[in-house]
Amino acid sequence: MKTILITGATGFIGSNLCSKLIEDENNNIIAVDNNYTGTLENVREIADNGRFKFIEHDIINPLNIDEKIDEIYNLACPASPVAYQGEKAVFTTKTCVLGALNMLELAKKNNAKILQSSTSEVYGEPLVHPQVESYRGNVNPIGIRACYDEGKRCAESLFFDYHRLYGVRIKVIRIFNTYGPKMDPNDGRVVSNFICQALKGEDLTIYGDGSQTRSFCYIDDLIEIIIKVMASGDDFTGPVNTGNPSEFTVKELSELVIQKVGKINGKNLKVIYKELPKDDPTQRRPDITLAKNVFNWEPKIMLNEGLDKTIEYFSKRLALETKILTNV
Repeated sequence: MKTILITGATGFIGSNLCSKLIEDENNNIIAVDNNYTGTLENVREIADNGRFKFIEHDIINPLNIDEKIDEIYNLACPASPVAYQGEKAVFTTKTCVLGALNMLELAKKNNAKILQSSTSEVYGEPLVHPQVESYRGNVNPIGIRACYDEGKRCAESLFFDYHRLYGVRIKVIRIFNTYGPKMDPNDGRVVSNFICQALKGEDLTIYGDGSQTRSFCYIDDLIEIIIKVMASGDDFTGPVNTGNPSEFTVKELSELVIQKVGKINGKNLKVIYKELPKDDPTQRRPDITLAKNVFNWEPKIMLNEGLDKTIEYFSKRLALETKILTNV
């Protein structure tokens, strides 16, 4: 049996990872989260599994575990600007930095492999396109997004220092825009925003003129590469880009959502434009050559199919929430 600890386990990516890893009967899962942006509802379907245990804990504080840990996936951190900016900025930096330190210490103690979920935000407003792992980025260290961007950059530094100084077996992935079931409908991310607004018959909100680009990776594809990276030999540390290299403008995404959801609710949806937030990157596209060469991996689910799956999820979720509110 293998004991796997996952931080951020009730969040969007963490809960999907839990569900996938629990399918292997040789895996025991210890799920850790403070439920700030996650919810226990995301792991409800596996909560009664005897190989699954949930611990409510904030990894800003050290974590004491009696079991011998074999692998750690460090996914804990608010990942949307709505959740990490403003009054949560210092909390976000602490989660990135102190959380990484605490998980690295736990890995060191257990001689466990540890994977860090870093982010495309380490590249900032990129001057290189598409972004390759060797690019060092163009980040504003004093901007309103710096708590997340620089927090993640510092976490990467800590991981490699623990590897060099103490021999900790590390893996670092850089996650680009990911979407799919179990996203928070109120997290402020563009895919969930557009879909939920459209399903409610509201105008879709575009910040800026909509010419900024994003590359959208469906959650199942991301989970596949995360697991592949963790399973790799100790000679591979990363960092490695994980994302879909197909690039779309935000305006193109809005048009696709309007087309798909308009057929569902029959409403004439339109777009409204608002000011672009400060330091919001204008281009995002991963170069995934490394992931292709080392892991024979590339995304299989393209945006058209992934949006259908995600719209179906949100449609059911919003209908259930409406039913609950009506019965109350």
